[in-house]
Amino acid sequence: MHWSPNVLPAVEILSNPVDALKGLLLHVTDILMPQDCFVCGSVAGGAAVCAPCRSELIRHADRACPVCALPTVDGRTCGHCLRQPPAFDATWAVFDYAFPVDAMLHALKYRHHLALADFFAHELSELAAEARLRADVILPMPLHPRRLAERGFNQAVEIARPLARANAWPLELAAIRRVRNTVAQAALDREARLHNPRGAFEGVQPLTGLRVVVVDDVMTTGATLNELARTLKRQGAAWVGNLVIARTPVPD
Repeated sequence: MHWSPNVLPAVEILSNPVDALKGLLLHVTDILMPQDCFVCGSVAGGAAVCAPCRSELIRHADRACPVCALPTVDGRTCGHCLRQPPAFDATWAVFDYAFPVDAMLHALKYRHHLALADFFAHELSELAAEARLRADVILPMPLHPRRLAERGFNQAVEIARPLARANAWPLELAAIRRVRNTVAQAALDREARLHNPRGAFEGVQPLTGLRVVVVDDVMTTGATLNELARTLKRQGAAWVGNLVIARTPVPD
């Protein structure tokens, strides 16, 4: 997978400057070489995913709880959100967490296929337009500094940056800090996932009266997003909504 010529140079969008030179070389390579579709391998021009494969990706259900985005029969707020309302106010998801979206997200996070970030940003931007979403700031899910150093970049930042630019939303990277390097949620059972993120975030700057849109890659139990929303509300945020690439069913 290579960078598309129409994707911003890696020196501009990488969240960790250590990888800037490598990203720039990839970008220059892409100017000279056509990009292949991540899913099927066919030439996709300037896109990370070709049009036929994009049309076959499993979209998240239209009828879903407006708060947590779990599918519901009538599209109304689910029973769990009525009984125990989360700290966030709304959630939108583009895809179901299923193949090949799961492989695409894994490639973005762990194999540095950063062209996929631009693809996902475009998908989120279309979803936001359909939802007529309004935001005062857009805030990517923060990574702990140790995790950022290991990975080299924050995939949520790389998705949020072009999304914010396309919608003229201010991008907020300093208001919240991740202060606990929590265990990866994927490695835990449901009960542990619900408790793992507690105390993970710390407010740094006030967000008084603002509508904050949080960008993340995958939502499972929503525990991490809920803890972040609690922190945002403590900093004065009036409303917190989540824009996520993929939604999984809550595990048993």
